[in-house]
Amino acid sequence: MASPGKRREADVMKLMMSDWKVELVEDNVSEFHVVFKGPPESPYEGGFWKVHVELPDAYPYKSPSIGFINRIYHPNVDEMAGSVCLDVINQTWSPMFDLLNVFETFLPQLLLYPNPTDPLNGEAAALLMREPEAYNAKVREYVQRYAKRADAEVEDRNGNTHDSMSEDSDGYLSSSSEDDDEPRTGKADSS
Repeated sequence: MASPGKRREADVMKLMMSDWKVELVEDNVSEFHVVFKGPPESPYEGGFWKVHVELPDAYPYKSPSIGFINRIYHPNVDEMAGSVCLDVINQTWSPMFDLLNVFETFLPQLLLYPNPTDPLNGEAAALLMREPEAYNAKVREYVQRYAKRADAEVEDRNGNTHDSMSEDSDGYLSSSSEDDDEPRTGKADSS
């Protein structure tokens, strides 16, 4: 079996070779950002989010830390910190999972099937349970305000702005939301 370091590098490389846009933070395979698009046929459709990923030294035996950098309205995502409450990442992670599972299955499933009974955002959970159509409208409003394609721009080391969906960008991502008073870490909640 490969060492955790080799597995970490292999999983990040696999993610980079797929259709996902990955930006390493300071050329470190243990910390990076991924551009994540909202699932089709959901209120998140058309949205672009920057997702912060940190891989612990014990990855894949210990789960990655996952969090949204730009705002998202969801019962299981802390609106201000971006942390994610997702059992498969926080409690039931297995070394059989990899980063592609996170971005191709776990996060889309989280957005498609929120769990309002275990919320990080109580307001979103209550709205989803009381008025699902009003919840969907609020999600779409957040997509328009905080998750436009322009919110997925990155700055390279020379200060030039690039669309993060382009193939030649080598900068790293930072929060671009004007409403945030403090930088968001985008770390997963361990609850």
